[in-house]
Amino acid sequence: MSIKIKYKIWLETDDKDGVLGDGKWCLLKAIDETGCLNDALKKLGLSYRKTWDNLVKIEEMLGFKILEKQRGGASGGQTVLTENGKAIVKAFDEFHEKYDKIISEGLDEMTLKIQNNIEK
Repeated sequence: MSIKIKYKIWLETDDKDGVLGDGKWCLLKAIDETGCLNDALKKLGLSYRKTWDNLVKIEEMLGFKILEKQRGGASGGQTVLTENGKAIVKAFDEFHEKYDKIISEGLDEMTLKIQNNIEK
């Protein structure tokens, strides 16, 4: 069996309350790609009620809207990211693009050291 060390990043308040992390970043990206909350939820295998409540909570904690939701109509409703929502996605994208390889290499090195020490 092979064991690897993994990492996630997230935003949290000074009181250590989680606001938004890699999971919600993936959700926001899926919403941006599909233009529809329901399609994004299906793509990621998430339930509507809990996810919507989490998105509302995120907006409350941040103090600004990250989504604009339009109901119904002939072609159905749509959900789009606000400029602030897009800025959050871009910041996470840029972080992962810049640091994932570096962090993964460091974690691989650490994993190897741990495995070598366990085998001794």
